[in-house]
Amino acid sequence: MCTSLRPHRLWTFGLLLALGSCGGGGGGDDGAGTAPPPPTGPPLVLASGPSPVAAGCTGGSASGIFYADAEVEPWVAVDPTDSRRLLAAFQQDRWSNGAARALVSAVSSDGGATWERTLQPMSRCGGAPPGSVGDFERSTDPWVDVSPDGTMHLMGLALSGTALADGSASAMLASRSTDGGRSWSAPAELVRDGGAFFHDKNTLTADPLDSRFVYAIWDRLDRAGRGPTLLARSVDGGQTWGPARVVYTPVASDGAGVSQTIGNRIVVLTGGPERGLLVNVFTQIDTSRSGQTSSRLGILRSADRGSTWSAPVFVADMQTVGTRDGVTGTRVRDGGIIPSIAAGPDATLWVAWQDARFNAGAHDAIAVSRSSDGGLTWSAPVAVNRVPAAAAFTPVLHVRADGLVGLLHYDLRDNTDDRATLPASAWLLTSRDGSNWAERPVAGPFDLMLAPNAGGQFLGDYHGLVGQGDGFLAVLGVAGTSVTNRSDIAAQQVAVPSAAATATGGAAHLARPSAAVLLAAGERRRLQATQHDAIAAAMERRLPGWQARVGARPPGDGLR
Repeated sequence: MCTSLRPHRLWTFGLLLALGSCGGGGGGDDGAGTAPPPPTGPPLVLASGPSPVAAGCTGGSASGIFYADAEVEPWVAVDPTDSRRLLAAFQQDRWSNGAARALVSAVSSDGGATWERTLQPMSRCGGAPPGSVGDFERSTDPWVDVSPDGTMHLMGLALSGTALADGSASAMLASRSTDGGRSWSAPAELVRDGGAFFHDKNTLTADPLDSRFVYAIWDRLDRAGRGPTLLARSVDGGQTWGPARVVYTPVASDGAGVSQTIGNRIVVLTGGPERGLLVNVFTQIDTSRSGQTSSRLGILRSADRGSTWSAPVFVADMQTVGTRDGVTGTRVRDGGIIPSIAAGPDATLWVAWQDARFNAGAHDAIAVSRSSDGGLTWSAPVAVNRVPAAAAFTPVLHVRADGLVGLLHYDLRDNTDDRATLPASAWLLTSRDGSNWAERPVAGPFDLMLAPNAGGQFLGDYHGLVGQGDGFLAVLGVAGTSVTNRSDIAAQQVAVPSAAATATGGAAHLARPSAAVLLAAGERRRLQATQHDAIAAAMERRLPGWQARVGARPPGDGLR
């Protein structure tokens, strides 16, 4: 089912927010306070539009609130055969307690100026007929990529019932398009399980060097909290898929606790001596026998297109504390446990994540590390967000063909003492050397209190960024205009001057190394407790009951 909708352009974003703050109704927090300051970025184009889902459709779900016209969590890819053609996908009508009513794909043939949207039958509200592969209550975690021959691929997680409960089900589904996204194949089922397992947080990679190969990767949790990494591979351009198989079984750092991965994503090196090498990034969450949780960033390598994989290489501990409104304590549901990875035109790899090591745990910054040897060794993490005093969150990386690194993230630099609002904004950082970074505005400020409340104010675990012309194109979630339109997906072109070290409004800023802060024993315990609480909160939002399954202590229980 293809729905061609009139493209929307958001010319007066601050004005719309001011008008929208007077609205009422809907679920979650109303956010009906003073509007944020006027926007600092250029006008936005909306890739989303009015919900194409039938009014009132619940897919059979019995609990939670769905936010009609609330779109979140986009990803975007460029067609290698035509750089003006873009493919994106996002969640349509987010539920308060997990997933969305449907997934929507969107294609642009003019570089992101206009978009045509298609409702994907990966859930009942997405149009899946009874008894079909997509016959599920909800869908989530959309991901897209495009093969060198122009074949488009889309992947999503479909689910019914409460995760890991008797009678529930989860599946990974994939579809392909050979006509530029105008029509799609029926979804293929890569894996499906009942209540004994829950499949989560998938990504898909079309091999940029060979259109035959497509890789889908995710984690699978069981009722004891164990979560290995699973891979399914296509060798015929997505027409058929091989069986899903475990490629990595994590072991807790104490050797006795419970461990899982999350945030798996594969990139392919296209240059250098290891051209064709697959590198999978992941977060490993360990829960020790004593109930303490921690996380670390790792990678796996494959030199034979995913047939075999190396032992893990660990990049760094992940010291996220999560994002909150510093005034009210309102939690933002961010990408704190989801890393980002990008490959340069040579053997250089870049990773980014949220980390509080740079300010003794006060709030998260954006940490970056890089490898020049295909992921075998990594640089010490540095903080790259421009405003150290503001919480920064949900980074995504992309490296252009000329080696220019782009990093898109949100932050709370525009926050005020107004307890009814939570102004946030999005920013693009660029660098060629990893030390000097220039910043440009992308979107906002917008009021995060208007965003869907899904265990925290939520725009997605990730967003999309690709190179375009002399700059980048960001595709991201932004808070909407009222409680009846809580969020939208915006496409924003950001030009980058040829002198990439020149920042808008001033000189480039330097990356910041981890502060050499010597913490007393009590302070260390408090920091560990805050990190424990952030991990537990992130996983509980995804899987209620997670702490009990893995034996994690409740937040603050004996750790402070």
